[in-house]
Amino acid sequence: MAQRVQSVQEFLQDSFYPLVAALCSEEAERIARKNNLGFCELVKPFCRLTSEVHMRDPNNQLHIIKNLKIAVNNIITQPPQPGAIRKLLNDVVTISQPAEGLVANVITAGDYDLNISATTPWFEAYRESFLQSMPASDHEFINHYVACMLVVSSSEPDPVEQFLKLSQEQHRIQHSNEYSYPKWFIPNTLKYYVLLHDVSAGEEQRADSIYEEMKQRYGTQGCYLLKINSRGSNRGADEQIPDPWSQYLQKSSIQVQESCEDGLHTVISNKNTDHFIPLDGLGNDSKDGLSNNFKTHPLQLDHTSDSGCFDGTDYLKSNASLHESKKTNTGTPHGMCLTLTDHDRIRQFIQEFTFRGLLPHIEKTIRQLNDQLISRKGLSRSLFSATKKWFSGSKVPEKSINELKSTSGLLYPPEAPELQIRKMADLCFLVQHYELAYSCYHTAKKDFLNDQAMLYAAGALEMAAVSAFLQPGAPRPYPAHYMDTAIQTYRDICKNMMLAERCVLLSAEILKSQSKYSEAAALLIRLTTEDSDLRSALLLEQAAYCFINMKSPMVRKFAFHMILAGHRYSKAGQKKHALRCYCQAMQVYKGKGWSLAEDHINFTIGRQSFTLRQLENAVSAFRHILINDSKQTAAQQGAFLREYLYVYKNVSQLSPDGPLPQLPLPCINSSATRVFFGHDRRPAEGEKQAATHISLDQEYDSEFSQQWKDLEEQVVAASNKSAVSNFQPTQYCLNRYSDNSRFPLGVVEEPITVEVAFRNPLKVPLLLTDLSLLWKFKPKDFSSNNNGESKELMTCGKDMIGAEVISEFLINSEETKMARLKLFPHQTGELHILGVVYNLGTIQGTTVLDGIDSSVGFQTGKYIPNGTSVRGRQDLEIQGPRLNNTKEEKTSTKYGPDRRLDPIIAEEMPLLEVFFINFPTGLLCGEIRKTYVEFMNVSKCPLTGLKVASKRPECFTFGGSSTILTPLSPSTSEHSSAYKTVLKHSTSVCSLMSSASSVDFGAGTGSETEVIDVPLPDSVLLPGASVQLPMWIRGPDEEGVHEIHFLFYYESIKKHSKMSHRVLRHTAVICTSRSLTVRATAYRSNALEDEKGEGDNMLVFVDVENINTSEAGVKEFHIVQVSSNSKNWKLQESINLSEDKDIKLANREKGKLCLKSVRCKHLLDDYTFADIIFGNEQIISSTSPCADFFFRSLPSEFRRTQTQQSMNTSQGTVKQSLDNAVRLIQKCSEVDLNIIVLWKAYVIEDNKQLILEGQHHVVLHTVGKEAFSSAQKQESPEMVLFNFFRPESTSVPARPSPDHLSSLIKTSLHYPETFNHSFHQKSLCVVPVTLLLSNCSQADVDVIIDLRHKTTSPEMLEIHGSFTWLGQTQYKVQLKSMEVSRLQLKACFVHTGVYNLGTPRVFAKLSDQVTLFETSQQNSMPALIIINSI
Repeated sequence: MAQRVQSVQEFLQDSFYPLVAALCSEEAERIARKNNLGFCELVKPFCRLTSEVHMRDPNNQLHIIKNLKIAVNNIITQPPQPGAIRKLLNDVVTISQPAEGLVANVITAGDYDLNISATTPWFEAYRESFLQSMPASDHEFINHYVACMLVVSSSEPDPVEQFLKLSQEQHRIQHSNEYSYPKWFIPNTLKYYVLLHDVSAGEEQRADSIYEEMKQRYGTQGCYLLKINSRGSNRGADEQIPDPWSQYLQKSSIQVQESCEDGLHTVISNKNTDHFIPLDGLGNDSKDGLSNNFKTHPLQLDHTSDSGCFDGTDYLKSNASLHESKKTNTGTPHGMCLTLTDHDRIRQFIQEFTFRGLLPHIEKTIRQLNDQLISRKGLSRSLFSATKKWFSGSKVPEKSINELKSTSGLLYPPEAPELQIRKMADLCFLVQHYELAYSCYHTAKKDFLNDQAMLYAAGALEMAAVSAFLQPGAPRPYPAHYMDTAIQTYRDICKNMMLAERCVLLSAEILKSQSKYSEAAALLIRLTTEDSDLRSALLLEQAAYCFINMKSPMVRKFAFHMILAGHRYSKAGQKKHALRCYCQAMQVYKGKGWSLAEDHINFTIGRQSFTLRQLENAVSAFRHILINDSKQTAAQQGAFLREYLYVYKNVSQLSPDGPLPQLPLPCINSSATRVFFGHDRRPAEGEKQAATHISLDQEYDSEFSQQWKDLEEQVVAASNKSAVSNFQPTQYCLNRYSDNSRFPLGVVEEPITVEVAFRNPLKVPLLLTDLSLLWKFKPKDFSSNNNGESKELMTCGKDMIGAEVISEFLINSEETKMARLKLFPHQTGELHILGVVYNLGTIQGTTVLDGIDSSVGFQTGKYIPNGTSVRGRQDLEIQGPRLNNTKEEKTSTKYGPDRRLDPIIAEEMPLLEVFFINFPTGLLCGEIRKTYVEFMNVSKCPLTGLKVASKRPECFTFGGSSTILTPLSPSTSEHSSAYKTVLKHSTSVCSLMSSASSVDFGAGTGSETEVIDVPLPDSVLLPGASVQLPMWIRGPDEEGVHEIHFLFYYESIKKHSKMSHRVLRHTAVICTSRSLTVRATAYRSNALEDEKGEGDNMLVFVDVENINTSEAGVKEFHIVQVSSNSKNWKLQESINLSEDKDIKLANREKGKLCLKSVRCKHLLDDYTFADIIFGNEQIISSTSPCADFFFRSLPSEFRRTQTQQSMNTSQGTVKQSLDNAVRLIQKCSEVDLNIIVLWKAYVIEDNKQLILEGQHHVVLHTVGKEAFSSAQKQESPEMVLFNFFRPESTSVPARPSPDHLSSLIKTSLHYPETFNHSFHQKSLCVVPVTLLLSNCSQADVDVIIDLRHKTTSPEMLEIHGSFTWLGQTQYKVQLKSMEVSRLQLKACFVHTGVYNLGTPRVFAKLSDQVTLFETSQQNSMPALIIINSI
């Protein structure tokens, strides 16, 4: 808050002081000029008395005057012109600026902490100059001359004669009608005769003699001998004498002296400055200069100033001229010929003049006026009210109110008693006799009001109020209403703004001293009018300080009035003060949501700063306008942008070789920056489709990202033959979601693409030209010999890193747009991407050029720049993720590193490109399609170790080790079968067998089946080489859209320290539609041996249903072959076909096949394939791709089965032996048989018939349990799923199920189906029966056969009659593993009929177990025999 250095009382006393005129001879002025000072300037620093002065009031009471100040001025014969006064005040304010480094006051008001100027020296300087420059007027005497000094040099030929001439000149000026200015207090003005003696040049004896003569002529109290210049001007330069004149001369260093040259300099005005309206209401033309007809002005030097015209409206003019002017004046030495003794002599001279001359004269004048007034007292009720006609000659005619308001009231003659009272009051006020002054002012005020002399009354009211305030002891309160009336009268009735302004300045200080800040602010604001911008600016600023200094600071009012003051300062040409006011107000509006106000303030600050050549501040202010979310209109934003560009260009021209500054537009979302390593994906060429890999066009998916990471980890583990401890996935695209804690790896000669997210917050388009990345590079050699050592920088930047430049990049209004910028590293080392550099500009508008719409102008380069564009930069600063692991990190805010913009450029690596040829997008479930994959090495390094990893290995294969590596081209093999086929040799449907190892197809050895080696020729792909390999695709068994992820892994032949391998991703999307569903069930055959003696056998029932909905245009399906695959079983023949033909299935038709399978004689590690052919060609199922897809689909089934079995055998066990026993019994009912159904589908497409091929797999685990080709069939009913898994929650019983126990021993009765016997000859019929017992387990089994039967079932009772077994009724046999035993029995019949021989009961148990597991073995079907009688 601005505060005064001096008290209000001191300020008021210094505002009104006795004026003394000085009339010097030319020789006397010359003597003073030896010190670069005029006579009045010479005595100026010594015009304040340092001691108290005593005088007697009219009542003969002693009155003490303290700290009296007088002013000695040259006589001016014409009042200063209003233009001169305005120029004086303007220059005073201009030169007075806040001191640099001054500590500001900090005001805390609510949420605001404001830094506010501690003082306002510009306002105090303005006020002082304003009060000093006020011309004298007739209605008051306070600034009339009380005395006159006549100064003559002792070196003149006749000093006394010269005194006489000067005295006559003074008398002529005062009393002749030729001069109306200056004004004199009383007709008998005190003349004080001063003899000026130059000690260094004059004769002291002559001076003393002349002084003696003067004393005799003028009296000792009316003259004085002043000796100066005790030191010659050419000596004593080393002696340091204080310079008390500088503080006074600085205030007037650039004042109105230049008005003497107004023939050359005219006061100019334009739209940016106020028009000069005369301050005294005299109506002078605003272009009139200062007059040359008067000698000088009180605050004027005698030499011309350097400055030119007054208004200072040139926006580009530097204020250096003011500083130079200031240096010139302050650098000129003053008082070079004066010693300290001379200083004391001048001080003594002023004291003598005041004590012996001035004050006695004033005391005498007051006494005379008092006596004159008292002698007339009592003649009327009001003092002198009845004597007006004696003094004035006649009564003033009465006037109407309107007439009074339109004029300044009547004019009194000089002898009028009212003026005598006012004169006495002014003299008393000047000598600090405030009580008597108030009394006189009060009396005069009444008389003036009675006479409707409003100008005089206003003057009396003004001074009465000041006198009342200055009275010691404060006997009465300050009459503020006096001041209000005076101000209103001056302004509204008298139309004299200068006097009204003086009232406001005085009253505001008094009110502020009484903490009446609200009243003071209201008073200051009342005088802010349009006639003077400078005055309005100063008063508004002071009003703002009043608001902030209140008991409850009114912050927003402070800011608002600061803005108003800044605006008026700007109109007055005071750019520095305008800038300061706006900056003060900005503290309040900043960040409070007042966006439009903020924009206005910043815009004005920018303009003013630019005018003052504070270009950095201007750029900063305009920058704030542009980066905030502006609510301005598009036109206004465009204007802001153009101003910013213009200012910024001027800044850049000052230091063209300096660093590029930061640009505020467009906004950059640094965290959204993405970095991509590698070449752009090639577009599809016909049927040739490039691998999708990774590109910036793909959206980030955390689930997919984790899948790719898992795949890469698997393939790396498979390549290294062990798991990697601290595996880090290859990162090709870094974004805000990726792990950016590591330094990413780039490769020499491979581009690095940085995607920068630009956002244009404005409603006008932005045009960026020559856009490129800003980087820093440190070359390093990462080879094995000198790993990480820095190399000498031998090449220039372009040879190390090549940068792509986007010539034009347009961002429309409020648009977010991505720019992809590339770098091409040519050396290994450490790269740091710092930011972007570009030219910022805008465009004229959307136009159509050459028939091309502007919307495609970015590609055509047709944009028309609008105005200026500037070059700058923006840094990419990315904040890493917040750390939240340790306790310290959780309790504080710490962020980890984000190194996506700091890649390490590694050595050259091979680069693989993969193309898929004729890759299908739609398949039937189970359909197999042959396609080709082209592998191309586009780098300069050979690659090896090519592998592919996928989570869906069952959907594709490159063929086994026997696959031909150089296949036919895709075009020649387009219509050939995907299978390897041979012509059928026989017409039978017996199986054709072959064998294959699962190792040949990437399965069976415990390695991860998801990782598959790609069979490259010689396992190496040379630089620039390409190879096409066949790949078979099988449609997944589930209907729908499937994504198959391929991760191609490859290595360089040469090992690198930074990068061990590379990967290439591809995502294939296949849409499958329904085709066939296959169900199969295996049953044990009753026959223990088949006709060919093949051993154990089973019946396999296969149900095939066409579930296709004809959406894919499928006409019908043909079952061309059923193959089996097992280590233990093989299909032998089909037993339900009557003729050799295809099995055709139309829409929704179902076919059933009954196949016989037998156990393989020799248990091998290899799988046995058996093919039952229904067509004309045999598909060799043991080769690619049939076997591949079988083995690829197998592991998931096996894993599921093994998991279930391990659960069944590990839960609820009592002891290990019991588990083994249960497992052996369970294995009896297990069967390891896999069915492959191969089919062809006939499809009509575009009036052409196509043949599609495919295969379905069914895995048979358990005898009698149905298996499905599709898991969906099995799991579709939710209740079944629920019921199926529910028993597993309980413990598995230690006792095996009856189904498992019944399969332990297989029995068969061999007997004649019919037996003829002559019961007439022999009553008993004995039939031999052979009972075959087969051990189905892998352990020894004890078997008990009990021939005593008790048939209780209703089926058995229906068969009439009974028979009996002869011989033993119970047998006990031990069967070895898989042993078949024969037992000869005899059945005895007594009459004819049909009998069931299946009555023996068989009990079995494992040999090493107790009888816990013994149970009855049931025959699979009745054994009926017919007994006939002969």
